[in-house]
Amino acid sequence: MSIEPEETRPHELPPIEADASQMRDMPKRRMPFAWFWPLLVGAAAALVLRIAFSGLPGQRFSAMLGSFIYLAPAVCGAVTVYMAERTERRSWGYYIWAPWVSTALFVVGTLLVFIEGVICAIVIVPLFSVMGSLGGLAMGIVCRITNWPRPALYSFALLPLVFGAIEPRWSNPEQISSTSRTLFIAAPAERVWHELNDARDIRPGEVGDAWAYRIGVPMPVAGVTEDTPEGRVRKVQWQKDVHFDEIITEWQPLQRVKWRYRFSPDSFPAGALDDHVVIGGHYFDLRDSAYTLTPREGGTELRIDVSWRVSTRFNWYADRVAQFLLGDFSEHILRFYKARSETAAAAA
Repeated sequence: MSIEPEETRPHELPPIEADASQMRDMPKRRMPFAWFWPLLVGAAAALVLRIAFSGLPGQRFSAMLGSFIYLAPAVCGAVTVYMAERTERRSWGYYIWAPWVSTALFVVGTLLVFIEGVICAIVIVPLFSVMGSLGGLAMGIVCRITNWPRPALYSFALLPLVFGAIEPRWSNPEQISSTSRTLFIAAPAERVWHELNDARDIRPGEVGDAWAYRIGVPMPVAGVTEDTPEGRVRKVQWQKDVHFDEIITEWQPLQRVKWRYRFSPDSFPAGALDDHVVIGGHYFDLRDSAYTLTPREGGTELRIDVSWRVSTRFNWYADRVAQFLLGDFSEHILRFYKARSETAAAAA
């Protein structure tokens, strides 16, 4: 016989009806760091594409193909926005800034797994950010106005692979560019000419502020002109055992010297430069350089001219990067010769 009061028996309690408005106002439970997962998934998708695009320069699925450079970051941004939209509607601003973060994570991931080098990573981040935002905006529009975002995403993700297989059949456009800089040196032409042809024991502090060296290009160690059976050749050595020849094509003592570059298979040991930016390679090459000396009152005006080639599907971007880096390099190398010439002239 039960001794519980009748009013407390569970089977006789009235059912509890939740208030609909209270249920609606209750916050939805989310996974920890839910805001971060779309960014991580987008970066992972792009990293998978980077692994797929591991072909040699000029061949199918090379990481320097336009189908990868343009479409991989766009896929990264699209996946990021799609994953975010699955939980809640995002703002137009989110479609723009979230792909910046996911593409940055993607680039960091390529560095962590040693697929990419620092030079390429730093150079390509601005372009990747723009393309990632375009992909994010495109997917945001699809999510807002259609009912088929997933098929659209799958189709979008296949585009890099399709174009990566057929793009090498088309030759890359070739663009030749040049830059020049001029600097006054308070030293006679004889001293400047000597330094140009006999630069030894170059210290990092003498040239280390140039942006090319800051992002990982090996610094110069020496550049010495020698007489050889084939004529005058300037022997150049950089850090990381980089070495190459500069074949002199013009020689006017105390006035002008010009050379073209010659690179051998062992000029750039493994790891000295990123595979994509090897000088003299499929996508980039230094053509020639020239120094012109003009006597001025109290010293010498030294001018440097440098020309190069870029051969990519994104020459409009690659050439601007080369313009910046080589222009900055030219300014710093002129300062190097200025400092050495003026110091030697003062000591003499």
